[in-house]
Amino acid sequence: MAKFDPARYLSVLALTQKTIRVKAGHVFYSQGDPASSIFYLESGRAKLVVVSKRGKEATVSLMLPHDFIGEESLAGPAGVHAATAMAITPCTALRFDRDEMIQLLHSEHEFSDMFLKFVLTRAIRTQEDLVDQLFNNSEKRLARTLLLMAQFGDPGEPQTLIPPVTQEALADMIGTTRSRVSKFMNRFRKLGYITYNGRIHVHKSLLNVVLHDKLPEQRTKRPVTLDTKPASTKKANRTKSA
Repeated sequence: MAKFDPARYLSVLALTQKTIRVKAGHVFYSQGDPASSIFYLESGRAKLVVVSKRGKEATVSLMLPHDFIGEESLAGPAGVHAATAMAITPCTALRFDRDEMIQLLHSEHEFSDMFLKFVLTRAIRTQEDLVDQLFNNSEKRLARTLLLMAQFGDPGEPQTLIPPVTQEALADMIGTTRSRVSKFMNRFRKLGYITYNGRIHVHKSLLNVVLHDKLPEQRTKRPVTLDTKPASTKKANRTKSA
């Protein structure tokens, strides 16, 4: 069975005029804008950026080909975008008005299935990001972010040459400082996990950091559970009861 091709499918519906081609740095929409448009990213990379009331900027998500951007437009009427969506590389995207998107979801089942799959995948990714932030150290979070940018685990071949990204942006995404990101990147390079010369090449060996905690001198500790007592305590309790 052939893979569903949204671009070709939508062209049949006479929506080709909605195709946009933009350069790196293009803003699809800004934080606080009315949530009235949705984009389907056909090619290129984009990012979601949030600015706090104090003016601090943070990159909160990276968007890959076949992702939707601005799906919060469907959450309710008169909403606003919670983040700014910006192209990292030249991008080709399909643009939908909110009402048009709702009509498509109701009338075109293949398109609706594709969108539902995206929403569920995004929810799982958000949950994984939360677990990563709560339980993994910043070095492991950086390794996971680089692997996601290289699309390891997605269908097809990984894109080992990831889009241009600053160490400040990486620090924002994993919740640490630029100096620590620089330290980790240098370490990954020395270990052969990445090649870093202006652009970052991610090698498959970096998976060892995320999957197997294979960084040198790294040790994993067995978590202590509330209902588990040390062996010495159990022995002492048995002695007392005797």
